[in-house]
Amino acid sequence: MTLRLGTRRSPLALAQATWVADRLREHGAEVELVGITTAGDRHAAVTGPAGLKGMFVAEIVRALRDGEIDLAVHSAKDLPAEDEPGLVLAAVPERASPLDVLVTRNGELAPGAVVGTSSLRRQAQILRHRPDVSLKALRGNVDTRLRKLEAGEVDAVVLAAAGLVRLGVVPQHAAPMSTAEMLPAPGQGTLGVQAREDDEATLAALAPLEHAPSRRALAAERAIMRRLGGGCALPLGAYAEVTDGSVRLTAAVFTPDGAREARASAEGADPEEVAAAVEADLRAAGAEEILRTVGR
Repeated sequence: MTLRLGTRRSPLALAQATWVADRLREHGAEVELVGITTAGDRHAAVTGPAGLKGMFVAEIVRALRDGEIDLAVHSAKDLPAEDEPGLVLAAVPERASPLDVLVTRNGELAPGAVVGTSSLRRQAQILRHRPDVSLKALRGNVDTRLRKLEAGEVDAVVLAAAGLVRLGVVPQHAAPMSTAEMLPAPGQGTLGVQAREDDEATLAALAPLEHAPSRRALAAERAIMRRLGGGCALPLGAYAEVTDGSVRLTAAVFTPDGAREARASAEGADPEEVAAAVEADLRAAGAEEILRTVGR
């Protein structure tokens, strides 16, 4: 039996899919990569980051549900908070770095510098810590963003550390941002491998890739995203760490201008209960009013 692994054709998607395929082959599986051109790839000028990510995921999910492929690999931060009907996250491999990285052209971010990012979460936190810089919407894959940086369209870009590592890209001037200055997106640095819930052979083949602490951290981060009623476009940062069986979740929501923040943390054994505690504290800190400013 050959497992058909569906993936977008972007460099990062292919790198992630190849990594999963190699791990499966190490455990004796035969794997074939199946390239899928999504609506997001065909229509690059999509308005709104939520619509963009949805168009990148939807056709791969359809192909999986229809049996054209057996499994799909996603950046977990691109997935909705709820599993698709009939599909499951069959494996959550060990998480890579969850951090964001500030990449500058000359090693500094001077007052008045232009930072390129289209993420509301990143925009808000940049302005919160550096109100003296300006922002410019910037989309495209990692190479495209770095080319625009080198061309002088912007003075800095914010990228996910995990994506740079998976691509083998090492920018000259790159500084990891702590979770205190840039709380990552829920699921950032984590891969989610989807399969059909009734496909026992594929589920069994994926079992060796599972990393239980990473799944528990992802469960907490997806739970707070679901509880706040948002998707990928929400100005929400969330990061969970698992230590000795305990899950510690920190989450925050921001106004787009970075002027207001509601932040909370909680710790416990159950990811859902931890997320519920964080949700309650966030709402008590004014999260609902903040979320209304972004039209949630």
